Amino acid sequence: MNKPLQPFADGMPNLSEAHFAVPMSADMQVQTPFTHAPRFLILYGSLRERSFSRFLAYEAARLLEAMGGEVRIYDAHGLPLPDDTTADHPKVQELRDLSIWSEGHVWVSPERHGAMTGVMKSQIDWLPLSEGSVRPTQGRTLAVMQVSGGSQSFNAVNGLRVLGRWMRMITIPNQSSVPMAYKEFDDAGRMKPGPLYDRVVDVCEELVKFTLLTRERAGYLVDRYSERKEIDPERLKAVAKDIGFIKR
Repeated sequence: MNKPLQPFADGMPNLSEAHFAVPMSADMQVQTPFTHAPRFLILYGSLRERSFSRFLAYEAARLLEAMGGEVRIYDAHGLPLPDDTTADHPKVQELRDLSIWSEGHVWVSPERHGAMTGVMKSQIDWLPLSEGSVRPTQGRTLAVMQVSGGSQSFNAVNGLRVLGRWMRMITIPNQSSVPMAYKEFDDAGRMKPGPLYDRVVDVCEELVKFTLLTRERAGYLVDRYSERKEIDPERLKAVAKDIGFIKR
């Protein structure tokens, strides 16, 4: 493929210069650091009385609190199926309010039939990409974990990663998958010591670090050229004219 000599001098005729911004390290500087503790919302994907995903969620909550975080755990009991009611349902509003409050999430799901559970997916499906001018998940950090009844698998965490990316979240590299979970928790629901517990500690530590790094910068990090164009008043006016809302 033939290329013009560097640097390219043939211009960018398709680029809207009014909305184009060169990323600068100076823009990453925090003018007013947050003083409150990092805020974490934990979702888990089981309603069973003895739920290993809930036990793992509680272990994550204990660790995040020990690391200086403020934690809320959402209880999905009573949450209707997506589209089975309107978004003003109290359990839906509770979930959305918690997500807006949060700066990071932990999603913990059992693996069922090679995927996350319906309980887990329903919670995520009730979180919209945007609600008016508010985005309940965009720019928040995310850690993913799963529990399995059999041998170790990563199907659920892989699916959760796909959803995290779709929800425009900053998903941390580390993750936890706990195989044969019935062997890893005692009768009181506490996780036993060992390499699998150590990995959970690693995940929580990494989540706190990424949250502290990004929470004040989240708006800048997820600011997009295409979206700046979309919300431009002149562009909105042009679209309205094209579809007939404004007389030509």
